[in-house]
Amino acid sequence: MGVVKKAADTDGETRPASPIHEQVYQELRGRILFGELAPGQPVTIQGLVEALGVGMTPVREAIRRLTSDGALVFLGNRRVIVPTLTMDDLEQLVFIRKTIETELTRRATRRITPEVLAELNQIDTELDGAIAKGNVVGYLALNYRFHTRIYEHAKAPIMAEQADRLWLRSGPPLRVVCGRFGTQNLPDRHKDILDALERQDEAAAARAMGQDIDQGMEQIAAALDLDT
Repeated sequence: MGVVKKAADTDGETRPASPIHEQVYQELRGRILFGELAPGQPVTIQGLVEALGVGMTPVREAIRRLTSDGALVFLGNRRVIVPTLTMDDLEQLVFIRKTIETELTRRATRRITPEVLAELNQIDTELDGAIAKGNVVGYLALNYRFHTRIYEHAKAPIMAEQADRLWLRSGPPLRVVCGRFGTQNLPDRHKDILDALERQDEAAAARAMGQDIDQGMEQIAAALDLDT
């Protein structure tokens, strides 16, 4: 089955689907972000064409964009790979993510409405359920949604775009962590973040976000250490 689809509006009516090249990009991006394409596992362009059920051109365009994002690397012979992280890569990711995402959280704290806060609490409740059930894909998707929903309200699109690209580098190895250690060993500081957002405490919200990033990256570092 291909990725072309019609999207439903809130009133139940269908609206025109986004262009096929954008759909393919988002589909392939999601497979990388949530670990369906494992770091270090080569895939062929033809294999992606068949898996996505589309033509070669939109797949090549999606690969070009994802290569530019740092999410894929060309190997030659029409193969691509999700890059594996080194400890040096991880150190840089921690520094940049904490710099950008804590500032996004601080800015968002000024703008979070009660309605959005209720939505974030619901996302976190569903995330806890995914952890309890060992639902790795559900956990990864909900964790990403929790963070990006906050960053959207920072009204800082340049920083938010950079943060989103960094998630493409840290998402795949987090799936490896889940596979090795299970979802039960995935602590987060979401409750602290939510509490700070409710109190509109910018410093506390930014600090809790930094601690949340540290915890996730420490688990990735432990997985990398097992491979050395």
